[in-house]
Amino acid sequence: MTAHSVTAAGVRTGGPQDDGPKIFEHVMGWTLVVVVAMLVTQLGLL
Repeated sequence: MTAHSVTAAGVRTGGPQDDGPKIFEHVMGWTLVVVVAMLVTQLGLL
């Protein structure tokens, strides 16, 4: 193996992982949508 392939094998970019709980991500995503909607409404931007 070359030096590049050895160092690239252990590098993570911080992207989505396949082993995480999907329901948690789904709930947090909808929570963010609701919070943004509340903020937009309170600021009178809609």
